[in-house]
Order: sequence, then structure tokens, then C-alpha cells
Amino acid sequence: MTPTTLSINRAPVLTLWAAVVAQRLGFLWDESLSLGRALAGLNAQSKGRRLGIFKPAEARKAEHGEEFWIEVCGRPVPAKQTPEGIRAVKGKAIVTAEGTEAYLEAKFGDHLDAARLAMTTLAKAYRPAELAVQAFRLYEQFRPAIPEGRKGWGAKGVLELKKIRAMARR
Repeated sequence: MTPTTLSINRAPVLTLWAAVVAQRLGFLWDESLSLGRALAGLNAQSKGRRLGIFKPAEARKAEHGEEFWIEVCGRPVPAKQTPEGIRAVKGKAIVTAEGTEAYLEAKFGDHLDAARLAMTTLAKAYRPAELAVQAFRLYEQFRPAIPEGRKGWGAKGVLELKKIRAMARR
């Protein structure tokens, strides 16, 4: 039986959604996983700085030609070409697809396939160019509700897969 709701933190939800969006925009699934994980990390860092949890990070200047930027869900993500394909980078480290897959499996558990299917159905309801513009707004409509401010940091909320599937029937 397909679950309709699950209790989960926002970070893995954004990671999975951004990966699904990137795949819909033409990236391979492994590339999409890397980009999705990096995007969620960038959002967490921004929120953490805004809440005073993290200090502002020092900018790192990339070597000429080393990195390029890929926009996912309205946000530029640093990436580079590797022998395995495009991968996001965090500092000097490559964000691996394998690590991201393990992270999603740990966070979603048995509900990962159902969540991915619901999100994929929603992404396919939009032409790629339209999805590229609307992706973050769509996420804001279905992401788990959590308390405002520091109380919400790391808190779980309810993700309603039924809502995501309904959004796809627009």
C-alpha cells in the first residue's frame, strides 16, 4: 500500500525534489542526485546563517575552468565534470551520487520509492522550461511544515504524498 504521509525533515525532501527536477531538466540520475544534495546543503547553510547557527562562510575562489554553475530550483549549484559525469562540489569535495542515495534511503526508509514517484509525476506535469522556473515554488507548496526560527532547525514535519500527487493533476 502506498503511504500518503510521512514524518521527515525538509532537507531530504528538498534533496529528492531537486534531484527529480534536475533529471527532468535532462541530467542523468547520478548527476541529479549530486546536484540535489548540494542544493539542499546550500539552502541549509543559508538558513543556518540567517538564524545565527552558522557563521558566514568565506568565499573560495575557483581556479579558472575548474568549476561551472548549474541552476537547479532557481539556485546556482557549483559543479564540475568528472570521469563519472557532472557532479556538484562542496568546497573541494565532490558530492557523490552514492552518498546521496544512501542519505535518501536512510531518511525516507521504505517510502523513498513512493516519494520519488510522486515527485516525478509532479515534475512531468510541467514542461522542462516551466519546471525550471516553478520548481522551488512547487517545493514550498508541499514541503513539510515546521516551526519558525531555531525551533524548526532539524525538526521533522509531515510530507503529504497525496498532496504532491494532487498537484500533478493541476
